Amino acid sequence: MGMSDQQEADDADAEDAGLQNGDFIRLAYTARTVDDGELVDTTDAEVAEEEGVDTEEQEFAPRTIVLGEGHIFGPVEADIVGKEVGDTGSVVVPATEAFGEYDDDEVRTVSADKIAEDDRYPGAHVDIDGQHGHVETIIGGRARVDFNHVLAGEDIEYEYEVVSEVTDRVERSQGLLSMYFDVDLDMRIETDEVEEEAEVHSDEEDAEPEFEMQTVEKETLYIDQSPQLQFNQQWMMGKQQILQEVIDQVGVDRVIVQEVIDGMGGMGGMMGGMGGGMGAGMGAVEDALDEDVDADDIVEELEGTAEE
Repeated sequence: MGMSDQQEADDADAEDAGLQNGDFIRLAYTARTVDDGELVDTTDAEVAEEEGVDTEEQEFAPRTIVLGEGHIFGPVEADIVGKEVGDTGSVVVPATEAFGEYDDDEVRTVSADKIAEDDRYPGAHVDIDGQHGHVETIIGGRARVDFNHVLAGEDIEYEYEVVSEVTDRVERSQGLLSMYFDVDLDMRIETDEVEEEAEVHSDEEDAEPEFEMQTVEKETLYIDQSPQLQFNQQWMMGKQQILQEVIDQVGVDRVIVQEVIDGMGGMGGMMGGMGGGMGAGMGAVEDALDEDVDADDIVEELEGTAEE
């Protein structure tokens, strides 16, 4: 190998060293506007508390992201690639790659009737015709609304630390879901044997395709769906897309979401009371398990019980 070839190989090795796109990492960071140092986002509870953010409403901890997947602004990802666990960095994300440049045309006058009465004041955040904005002024029946992102035109500085690399696949799954939902979910990965239909290939030309049932192994991510998640609007609307991302990134074959219903005090007594009223009819069904009873007789007895 010539000197130039060796140099190219060394350069390639250097490029591959450290963290790369596709790696899962836990990242601690604080982001502020460059101009006035306004807090944009943080994973640090102390920083949030100092800035007056309600730390009871959300959890502040390093976040799991996948490099190269757009889970954080591109310039930050690019700065992390090649770094090692424990490294720190500072990156300024220009407005064009953050929340966009400020557009004067996005400040428009609309009828005040389009705004709920409780939101008819300067500074209120409103949704009008599918767009989010904030009210600047209201005069008479007209409102001046700014539909720019509140941080449009701002360069954002990120101070970050790569806390760890995430290799456990359950932790990876939890990290991906935590980007969308601030809830704790029990999950596990198991290998299941599944019956599925598979095409049987024939050596004959123009033969009709034939199928048979085969037993295959599938890696399954089981998620216990909490009531908190069950009624989450974002979960209900985007579940398919979100779980497909988990399948692709974590490398499981499928995801099974299981609804978890905890026992509630007093339900046993209610069921007991219901059972008393249904006992005669249910007895007919139980008797049929032990005796040769005609099905029509059972139906008649159940109907008679209901009429009583």
